[in-house]
Amino acid sequence: DKEDLPQRRKDAKEEQSYKSPHERHDLSSLRLFASTGEPWNPAPWWWLFEKVGNSKLPIINYSGGTEIAGGILMGNPLLPIKPCSFPAPCPGMDVDILDEQGKPVGPNEVGELVIKQPWIGMARGFWQERERYLETYWRRFKNIWVHGDWAMRDKDGHWFILGRSDDTLKVAGKRVGPAEVESILVSHRDVIEAAVIGVPDEVKGTAMVAFCVVSADLSTQRRSDAVPEQAETRPVGSVPAKNRNLESELKILVAKDMGKPLAPSKIHFVSALPKTRNAKVMRRVIRATYLGEDPGDLTSLEDPRSIDEISNARGQ
Repeated sequence: DKEDLPQRRKDAKEEQSYKSPHERHDLSSLRLFASTGEPWNPAPWWWLFEKVGNSKLPIINYSGGTEIAGGILMGNPLLPIKPCSFPAPCPGMDVDILDEQGKPVGPNEVGELVIKQPWIGMARGFWQERERYLETYWRRFKNIWVHGDWAMRDKDGHWFILGRSDDTLKVAGKRVGPAEVESILVSHRDVIEAAVIGVPDEVKGTAMVAFCVVSADLSTQRRSDAVPEQAETRPVGSVPAKNRNLESELKILVAKDMGKPLAPSKIHFVSALPKTRNAKVMRRVIRATYLGEDPGDLTSLEDPRSIDEISNARGQ
């Protein structure tokens, strides 16, 4: 009936508005997901695998860098996968994980991700800055490229990247990677993203400060299958009154998992984290801005406005 057509269109549109973006499209042609950039946290990995991939499509993890001209670690559809892992090094890459003395670490031990043999596409220097190039990649261990990532290999041979080694914090005498704390923070249903930095502290030496992007609706009614990236966010200081205890909840969550001394001393809520154009969180910029220091080169920053909230949080 032509007279009912406008109403049917309206009903269909309203029905679509209640669906998550991945439910509004036909994804039957998808065979796998490819992922690179910022290291995974378990909660969003499982969300993509279960909700979007219907627990059937593999997530092919890939990590490298501009200076690599390709990848270091990767997965492929022929190898078993684990949440957030890389099943193997890329073909042609002689990769290892070394401790502070330059010796290979054992299973489930954290160390520096290194490359032990030359490869096609290896950067041979920085333009007119040879010493900085050597200092960045070659001076740590003789004839070994240090990529600057913390990594771990489990007993089954799966590799995990845990974040940048220069982001690592030493809190109360213990070495902590930001990704460890961030994974706990984003496990809370109301936290979409998180970044953790270290700041000087008279007692601990270094204290952790966290910046969290939270959903607009922090009530328990928030749909469990909402898309993290699409959730509406609020700027600093606008968290609803009924959820002002969120900071305490998050501190307790971290303390329960890692111990009270490793809970963040402060947690700030922001509408976005400073990221590069390929979605890597710029913790260096966050830390410098928060401490009132020069953040340095910002040419790769996706949205310069994101550092304004970091700066405003300094006095809170």
